[in-house]
Amino acid sequence: MAKLNMRPDKNPMPAQPPEVRAHNFLEVAKGYSEDAALDEAMRCLSCRDMPCVSGCPVNIRIPEFIGKIKEGDFEGAYRVISESSSLPAVCGRVCPQETQCEERCVRGKKGEPVGIGRLERFVADYHNEHDAGNISVPEPNGHRVAVVGSGPSGLTCAGDLAKKGYAVTVYEALHTAGGVLVYGIPEFRLPKAIVKKETETLEKLGVKIETNVIIGKTLTVDELFEDGFEAVFIGSGAGLPNFMNIPGEGYKGVYSANEFLTRSNLMKAYLDEPSTPIMKGGRVAVVGGGNVAMDAARTALRLGAETVYIVYRRSMEELPARREEVEHAREEGIIFRLLTNPTRILGYENPENARDPKNGFVTGIECIEMELGEPDASGRRRPVPKEGSEFVLDVDTVVMAIGTSPNPLIKNTTEGLEVNRRGGIVVNEDGLTSRVGVYAGGDAVTGAATVISAMGAGKTAAKAIDEYLTGKKEL
Repeated sequence: MAKLNMRPDKNPMPAQPPEVRAHNFLEVAKGYSEDAALDEAMRCLSCRDMPCVSGCPVNIRIPEFIGKIKEGDFEGAYRVISESSSLPAVCGRVCPQETQCEERCVRGKKGEPVGIGRLERFVADYHNEHDAGNISVPEPNGHRVAVVGSGPSGLTCAGDLAKKGYAVTVYEALHTAGGVLVYGIPEFRLPKAIVKKETETLEKLGVKIETNVIIGKTLTVDELFEDGFEAVFIGSGAGLPNFMNIPGEGYKGVYSANEFLTRSNLMKAYLDEPSTPIMKGGRVAVVGGGNVAMDAARTALRLGAETVYIVYRRSMEELPARREEVEHAREEGIIFRLLTNPTRILGYENPENARDPKNGFVTGIECIEMELGEPDASGRRRPVPKEGSEFVLDVDTVVMAIGTSPNPLIKNTTEGLEVNRRGGIVVNEDGLTSRVGVYAGGDAVTGAATVISAMGAGKTAAKAIDEYLTGKKEL
């Protein structure tokens, strides 16, 4: 085995040059080579108390899988990861390791932490490339569980239960499995082939996935129980977009980030002759500062926009997006208009129907400069309008990326299901809702959050469902 590597910095992640990647949808990061992965693994100190593990929402045994890499046993490393995670290739790409496992890495005290996420991606990609397709399917235990939604929480719950012999059926409202992983995250960050591979692995375990089924419309939660399911997990996400409720949001050319990204990612609006169109080219303003805003801005650029602005009411220090995504966006030429808040969307009327403002088209976005005042409830300094600082950005398209809420459909069709004032399903520490046998997790509970936190919720609920159906724990 090679010697411990005490170099203070991570092995860099190979990536497409900014001037090239800004014009294609190919994955930006190219992944570690075997040599780079081995070298990075040797930076791990194999700490006895394993602080990194406590920072992982799904409790991957990080020093153990990195130890396998050190030995050159990449398949062994994959087996360690897959015992805790049903989506390792996904997590290695989109999980915010810098604020979780890597934040607690001892190496980060005097340099950069070990590139745990990069190593997880390497291991998953190595496995997918060399996988012979042999999966051990557990003996059926006779219990049936329904999972609503095929996003990260639903797939994790389904995978964990399938490994214990449960007959699991996942119901997905869209025509493709993956939830936010396919409709919300662009190809250049998470190739759809990766998601397809992960879902196929679950299907080989015995998980049945039914698409084009809207729970609350096609079927209700009550009807799932009537069909013989003994427990239901709701992981339906938070797909209801938020808007600012400012004048002009009804103009053509104003999108929610959900619609904009879904049209591009899932409906392939980037094709020359798409079946689902989207406004391309021109000047685009994306309102918001999270990862979704970065995804929308970088997608707009790849769709041919001449200029793309990120309009965010706080400063760079408060910007909630991952630093890596912000850096990539800036490298690609996205313009950040910080301490700026929209007050009105401007437009002109369609001559064919000038009386209907909804038939108008965007010509600009009126904004006001902000300055930071005292901290608000979130602990961040509250932005305050600067008097007399109004100005107009000339744009053709506006994308609102200011968050989402859970769709009320399931709540409205499921008797006795308690929700909070934000529309999130109320659960206890095990993910159990106010209905016996009904569990929930992910964005349907918390509102929009990270992929890995949703996976953690799915994992918690799977454990609780198993204890409930096997009588190990009374409700």
